Amino acid sequence: MARILITSALPYINGIKHLGNLAGSMAPADVQARFQRARGNEVLFLCATDEHGTPAELAAQAAGMEVRAYCDAMHEAQKALAAGFGLSFDWFGRTSSPQNAALTQHFADVLEDRGFIEERVDRQLYSLDDQRFLPDRYVEGTCPICGYGQARGDQCDNCGSLLDPLELKDPYSVISKSRNLEVRETRHLYLRQTGLESDLRAWVDARTDWPALARSIAYKHLDDGLIDRGITRDLSWGVPVLRHGRPRPGMEGKVFYVWFDAPIEYIAAAQEWADATGGDWTRWWRLDQGAQDVRYIEFMGKDNVAFHSVSFPATLLGSGEPWKTVDTLKAFNWLNWYGQPFSTSHQRGIFMDAALEILPADIWRWCLTAYAPEHSDSSFTFDQLVAAVNRDLADVLGNFVNRILRFCESRFEGVAPEGGEEGPLEAQLKADLAAGLAELTAQFEAMESRKSAQALRALWSLGNVYLQEAAPWTAIKTDPVRAAVIVRTAINLVALYARISAPILPYSAAAMAEAVGESRLDWPGDDLAAELARVPAGRPVRSPPLLFAKIEPEQVAIWSQRFGAPVEAA
Repeated sequence: MARILITSALPYINGIKHLGNLAGSMAPADVQARFQRARGNEVLFLCATDEHGTPAELAAQAAGMEVRAYCDAMHEAQKALAAGFGLSFDWFGRTSSPQNAALTQHFADVLEDRGFIEERVDRQLYSLDDQRFLPDRYVEGTCPICGYGQARGDQCDNCGSLLDPLELKDPYSVISKSRNLEVRETRHLYLRQTGLESDLRAWVDARTDWPALARSIAYKHLDDGLIDRGITRDLSWGVPVLRHGRPRPGMEGKVFYVWFDAPIEYIAAAQEWADATGGDWTRWWRLDQGAQDVRYIEFMGKDNVAFHSVSFPATLLGSGEPWKTVDTLKAFNWLNWYGQPFSTSHQRGIFMDAALEILPADIWRWCLTAYAPEHSDSSFTFDQLVAAVNRDLADVLGNFVNRILRFCESRFEGVAPEGGEEGPLEAQLKADLAAGLAELTAQFEAMESRKSAQALRALWSLGNVYLQEAAPWTAIKTDPVRAAVIVRTAINLVALYARISAPILPYSAAAMAEAVGESRLDWPGDDLAAELARVPAGRPVRSPPLLFAKIEPEQVAIWSQRFGAPVEAA
């Protein structure tokens, strides 16, 4: 049994997350976690709300709430929505936890002790109207790289470039919109990434199984030349800057940069989990406690890759301590909304709460997997959603399950029938299933979302082809024994489909399994004869309520108006 540590990008606390956040990290991470558990592996699946930094302060201010109270409320909201989407986190933590504060201060101390953090006099924008220094996300302006007019001080959402606020053209304060800014000197701590460049390059070189997107982003930052990264900010909300547990002179009113403390929460979340459950977090994160046997997989959007392929590894490697580092970084491109980026700040697109109001979680999980933005940016459209639901789920999987179980109810009194010898059709079905299962398993192992969905749909299609060729509704008239063989085989296909669909469609899989009297959703083995005999003759079965209702044009029209989708695209 392998041990697999899985982490998803941490969702910001500043509001309900949109489908782009779900598609680019949390959903594919959950699919992998469920698949690996089904394979019998030991999995620790961690996530947390990212609660520090400017987004939290600004969102709390806009909501008229104290920042701690705002984060408390939004953490619970995001946790509930994650559960609603079936995200099976072993722990959903918080970067504001005491564990993360202590661990962040520990890393800062050991890094400075080893010469990788130093205090520097910095030049920073100061707002005369706000009477304060402006951290990077308190500044917006025009991106010097692509000309985007609403680039943040730390990163451009349009081109993905990492920025410094002083690089922005026509900068203004996010707080007051004032352009009455000047550059003043202040003191900040810097992580000396330049001193770790050779170690980081060797570390990235050894990550040979990273997808091309993650490797290209990592090498771009290495090849362009690393810079030393400021890791403190002038904010009131965050992890206080201390030195060996004591206040640091000249650093009053400063906290650690959110991108320094947030990745550390991956380790802290395991500590939170251990404190709550009695588990042992060290066997997952400390190489001297058994973590050398762990396979660590991260899932994230491409805009987060630079921090996880450079800055966070610099923290871990620079500490000189035996920390587990990521083995596979699965990066995704952006899922857009009709060609424009999903946006929390602009409320553009469909958000997780609204998504669950209009359709069940499995619908979204299937669509976001089948059309995942893996190898290029992709756009969500309602046409795409309709095709995924009506063509894949309703016409293929739902049609097969409901057709055979209703037939069993009407002609065999809802009991899996006794049957005679299997024939050539069953032999061919098993051969095709064996090949299809090998392909599906390989694609899940490779974390190829779209190809996994394609392989799964192909397996569903085999059931419909089998029913069409075997035609139990015809055989029942002249050869009831043959009809019984067909029906019992097809019922066992329902059980098989429940198990292989569960990583993507956990709710529907549970309903399918229950319909044929199954409770285990473990991954099938190589013996197809045994796998197609899990439901024995004589077991009661029943047709479940409609698994997947088709989406009608009237619904699309309503949703298009509600969410601002282009009318011509709907």
